[in-house]
Amino acid sequence: MPRTQRNDNFIDKSFTVMADIILKIMPTNKKAKEAFAYYRDGMSAQADGEYAEALENYYEALEIEEDPNDRSYILYNIGLIHASNGEHEKALDYYQQALEQNARLPQALNNVAVIYHYKGEKAKEAGDDDAGEAMFDKAAEYWKQAIRLAPNNYIEAQNWLKNTGRSEMDIFF
Repeated sequence: MPRTQRNDNFIDKSFTVMADIILKIMPTNKKAKEAFAYYRDGMSAQADGEYAEALENYYEALEIEEDPNDRSYILYNIGLIHASNGEHEKALDYYQQALEQNARLPQALNNVAVIYHYKGEKAKEAGDDDAGEAMFDKAAEYWKQAIRLAPNNYIEAQNWLKNTGRSEMDIFF
């Protein structure tokens, strides 16, 4: 049984009904509708913490989906799962693939920056200040890109950039 038929709360059921209606009336081809159904099931599984099931659905959607913008969101969500599982290198790979499909995805840029910042902190804790600073510099570059795309978001990153002297501008928004 598809995941969308197993939803047991009102909000999930309402979303599923609406998504099914939209899916039926969308003026898209059969492949795009099938890819969307897998993507929707992946999002539902991911929201429930069923990461293996979510990944299966996302990989199926990737096999079918042709639109670069839609592919970027699928790849981004795969990256989210790997990041939440502590698989930072895999997450970085999927975020980069998402950005190759859609360079205007600030949430992917932010998440890349978060991983580099985390790596910088770990390097500094291990006593490797040079490696830590290099990771912080990478994080700063990605955060600047994300902030340029979404200037009202990532306030903590904006403060960090300013406080560490990595900001080239005083105000982003």
